[in-house]
Amino acid sequence: MRLDWEIAKRGYRRYAAYPAATWAGVFTNVVFGFLRGYVLLAVFDHRDVVGGYDAADTITYVWLGQGLIATVYIWGWFDFALRIRTGDVATDLVRPVHPVRYGLAFDLGRALYHAVFRGIPPFLLGALVYDLTYPAELWRWLAFVVSVALAVAVSFGFRFLYNAAAFWTVDYRGPAMIAMIVANLLSGFIVPLAFFPDWLKAIANATPFPSMVQTPIDVFVGQADATALLVQLFWCVVLLAACRAVFAAGARKVVVQGG
Repeated sequence: MRLDWEIAKRGYRRYAAYPAATWAGVFTNVVFGFLRGYVLLAVFDHRDVVGGYDAADTITYVWLGQGLIATVYIWGWFDFALRIRTGDVATDLVRPVHPVRYGLAFDLGRALYHAVFRGIPPFLLGALVYDLTYPAELWRWLAFVVSVALAVAVSFGFRFLYNAAAFWTVDYRGPAMIAMIVANLLSGFIVPLAFFPDWLKAIANATPFPSMVQTPIDVFVGQADATALLVQLFWCVVLLAACRAVFAAGARKVVVQGG
């Protein structure tokens, strides 16, 4: 645990070194938060509830989603693919800690920084402008924190897998773009899964993607109970196990200068 803690601190410090980028990201998230909020609130001009969501739940979904963008980091992460492309992955093979363990600990440290400095400020600003939904029980607040941590782990597993495509492809960006488009749609980031038709909602819920965005939000607004955390934990274990298997397969194939 001490090793994981030290790695996580380095993940935190890496992103804390760029405060200007952080505040630029907060500004962008706030602007798009208002845009998305007004678009989704228009749905409730002619109805009170959609898929169990009322207007307060929906605007809470918007601002929580804006806060989770950088925290969960479902797109724009190519660190591991670049290490494969440059050959730096060779150093990962000789480290005394497995790359998946190292990457997850580092990413949790990064996520903590982004949750505090890019997640909370947009949500607080949204709370000043709109009437949001808040958990009524202390256990739900705690469950939300756990759910966000599991969402980061699931997201890391997914990101690691599509980055690992660089072991077998000349250009990793194609698979990465496809993966991010699918994640955007099925995670509930664009619109709540409750707004989906039943057949598409069933497809989404059979994948790990809702565990990245929709589940933490549902836990917060009271649309999910503690069993949702078990689903997240399941996908976390499955994806991290898949990461180890894929890395092992890729490591047997990788060729860098010198052997």
